[in-house]
Amino acid sequence: MAVGTSPYDTAGADGFAVEPIRVLIADDEPALRGALADLLEHEDDVILIGSAGDADEAIALAGDEHPDVALVDVSMPAGGGARAAREIARCSPDTRVIALSAFEDRPTVLEMLRAGAVGYLVKGTAGEEIVDSIQKVMAGGASLSTEVIAGIVAELTKQLRRDDEEREQLDARRGEIERFVAGEGVSMAFQPIFDLATETTVGIEALARFSSPPPRPPNEWFAEAVTLALGVRLELTTVTQALRALAAIPEGTYLAINCSHRAAVSTELAAVLEPHAGRLVLEITEHEAVEDYDDLVDALAPLRARGARVAIDDAGAGFASLRHTLRIAPDIVKLDMSLTRDIDRDRAKRALAAAMVSFAQEMGFSLIAEGIQTAEELSTLRTLGIGYGQGFFLAQPGPLSSVLPD
Repeated sequence: MAVGTSPYDTAGADGFAVEPIRVLIADDEPALRGALADLLEHEDDVILIGSAGDADEAIALAGDEHPDVALVDVSMPAGGGARAAREIARCSPDTRVIALSAFEDRPTVLEMLRAGAVGYLVKGTAGEEIVDSIQKVMAGGASLSTEVIAGIVAELTKQLRRDDEEREQLDARRGEIERFVAGEGVSMAFQPIFDLATETTVGIEALARFSSPPPRPPNEWFAEAVTLALGVRLELTTVTQALRALAAIPEGTYLAINCSHRAAVSTELAAVLEPHAGRLVLEITEHEAVEDYDDLVDALAPLRARGARVAIDDAGAGFASLRHTLRIAPDIVKLDMSLTRDIDRDRAKRALAAAMVSFAQEMGFSLIAEGIQTAEELSTLRTLGIGYGQGFFLAQPGPLSSVLPD
C-alpha cells in the first residue's frame, strides 16, 4: 500500500486519491440501519463511520466524528429528525443532512428543510438513488426524491392559492371598512341610560351599526379595522355621526360615546370632541390592554378639564378591571352585562356588585349596570344601591326619536 493512502481511498478523474464520503446513519429501526450499512459497504467512495438509534446518539456521534453526510430519520426518539438536524448543524457545521421518512408527509418535509436538511428521501428508495443523493449533497447540491418534490410543489401550490384567496378577502374587507370610514353603510342607534331610583333618563348612549352582508356585530368590524390600521379612522367616523345627535338631546342629558384607548390618545378625536366636551361621557372599552396608561390619562385631561366625563365600559369583562379603574380614575364605571345577568339568582354576582358599590363610594365614581333584562334584575340592582342602568327591559336601542325623554 502506498504511503499516505488508506484502504478506502479511490482514484479521482485526475488520478489522485479521493477521500471516501464519511456517512452517519441515524434511525430507530435496526433493520433499516443494517440495510443501509450493507448498501454503503459495497460502495467504494462511501464509508460508514457510525450509526445511531435516536437523536441524542446521532448528535453525539456527529459531534465526535464530524461526518460528511448524515442520513437522519425524521421520527426517531429523543426529539426527532428536526432536532437532530438542528443540533448536528450546530456541533458539526460541515455535515450535510439527508432526511429519511417512511411516508410522504409534506409538513414534515418542510420542517426538516427548515431545520437545515439539504436532502429528503422516502424510505424504500432504490439503493443507487440513495448513493446518488449522498454524492449530490457532497457536491454542494440538494437532493429530493421525486415523491417529495411532487408533494412540495403541491403544498406550495395550495399555499399560493390560499394566499391569493386570503389577499382577495383582505382586499374586500379593507374596501368595506374604507366604505364605512367614508360614512357609507354606517348608522347610529341610541339607548337611554336611566336613574334607577327615579326612572328618568340621564344619558343616551350612541351605538354604531354597520350595513354589510353578511351581518356582523359592530365589535367585529372595529376589530377588523384595527388589524388593517383603520381603527382610529373608523372610530372618528362613528363619533362624528354620533355628535350630530346632540342638537336633539335635551340639555342636562349627556351623550355617551364608545372609544378605544387608541382613539382616545389621537389628536384628531380630541379636536372633534372638545367643542362638545361638557355634554359628553367618553366610554373607554376594557376589551383590550392599554399599553401606556400615562399617555391615555394625559390625552383625556384636556377633555375632562372642559367638562367631559370618562367611563370604563364593560368592567369585569376584559383586562384587569381594578387596575384599569385605578389608573384611569373614571367618573363612571359600567358593569358588564355578564355581571348583571341573573344577579337576582346568583349570590356571587350580588356579592361582587355590593363590593363594587362600596368601592365606587370610596373612590367617588358612579355605577351603571348594563344589560338589564328582567324586573327581578332591576329590583336587585336597586336594592344593592346601583344608581344607574340600561338594558332591553328599560329601553331597547333604536332611532334617536324613539328614545328621547318625553
